[in-house]
Amino acid sequence: MKHWSDSIPKSACLEAAEWCKTQRSFASAWKNCKRGDWMLWILGRQAGKPESASRKRLVLCACALARTALKHVPAGEARPRLAIETAEKWARGEATIKQVRTAAWDAGYYAARAARTASWAARAASYAASCAASHAAGAVSAASVASWTASDASDAWAKIVRKFYPRPPKLTAPTKTGGRT
Repeated sequence: MKHWSDSIPKSACLEAAEWCKTQRSFASAWKNCKRGDWMLWILGRQAGKPESASRKRLVLCACALARTALKHVPAGEARPRLAIETAEKWARGEATIKQVRTAAWDAGYYAARAARTASWAARAASYAASCAASHAAGAVSAASVASWTASDASDAWAKIVRKFYPRPPKLTAPTKTGGRT
């Protein structure tokens, strides 16, 4: 019999795919998952087209996750916080994508100067929200590189993701190109 995890996109990381095989259902995997980055990855694959209304909740989730990294931003440096706030405003219909892109660029410029490499959190948040809105959240997360580790954030991220998505997204079939619709 086919296992539910066979529905997970082939582009999932090997560790996540193997872990999913140990779970009896997608619902139990969602409930038991301690890896917020894995949860964001699947949400990003299922949440609709970038900059669409269907992604607004995902942007708010990514911003909540990015806010956990603000404690690593030096006092007086507002660009990362402003990027998050602008992305949140976009998700509420109070800002334009152009405003989000500008704020994200500013925060990204700060993050590039503040750290030599981006953390896994930046990549996860960037993918989660996708395109312009995600860059705001992702750029902020990059500020956490020096002192914030995946193990510190992972379970906390999973709990935050579940606040926005108490139930798992519906898995959709892959497109002909292997991606998601």
